[in-house]
Amino acid sequence: MTATAIPAPPPGTPGHHGRTALVTGAASGIGAACSLRLAAAGAHVRALDRDAAGLDGLVRRASGLPGTVEAVALDLTDLDAAERAAAGADILVNNAGIQLVRPVQDFPPDAFHTMLTVMLEAPFRLIRGALPHMYERGWGRVVNVSSVHGLRASAYKSAYVTAKHGLEGLSKTVALEGAAHGVTSNCVSPGYVRTPLVEKQLADQAAAHCLPVEDVLTDVLLRDTALKRLVEPEEVAEAVAYLCAPHASSITGTSLVMDGGWTAH
Repeated sequence: MTATAIPAPPPGTPGHHGRTALVTGAASGIGAACSLRLAAAGAHVRALDRDAAGLDGLVRRASGLPGTVEAVALDLTDLDAAERAAAGADILVNNAGIQLVRPVQDFPPDAFHTMLTVMLEAPFRLIRGALPHMYERGWGRVVNVSSVHGLRASAYKSAYVTAKHGLEGLSKTVALEGAAHGVTSNCVSPGYVRTPLVEKQLADQAAAHCLPVEDVLTDVLLRDTALKRLVEPEEVAEAVAYLCAPHASSITGTSLVMDGGWTAH
């Protein structure tokens, strides 16, 4: 996947100088785009991922931006370490995710457990670790990268759909509790995004259906969307940045849906 340059925010855009942001799943895709976008706004970004090599590349890409990117190599299945890593964060972007596509009767229970650990329990622990600092400062932003699958189900994705539905509920609960402390909590819920995770799905489904990748994209993955294209990671990063800005202080407990018209049906 070709890396897209992240420009500095336009003049007059509210910045995050002096803010610390933590982004999970930051080595590639949406997480990398969010890390670079927040660093472009002046934040010190803790980029967390288990892919140490990918994080090193991200740090190099961030060179010269107004903010900084610090690599934090961590596996989110270590829940205690995840909670500790969130201490002191002003902005938390829960983005890390994994995918496995299987019928329910064939879905490995250990894989189901791991996916819910990474995509639901780890966000809870990260939020738990971040909130004391946010409450003390009277300001905080929690942005959970959910999915259209937090609002709609698809066959063969029981763990992913379960985790994303749970994340939407967790986000709303945090919004209700955090409102009195100046903390907002929202989801960004995109459709299929051009990430390594989705590109692997395209390849797997092309092989399974004996179809060209282009046909799988339009006829399978994007069948229910009005816009027949993938969402770009940088588009999601702009939505995250918007929800983190001061002018979004009244937006909380909701989901910003970026699904190309999927849920318009």
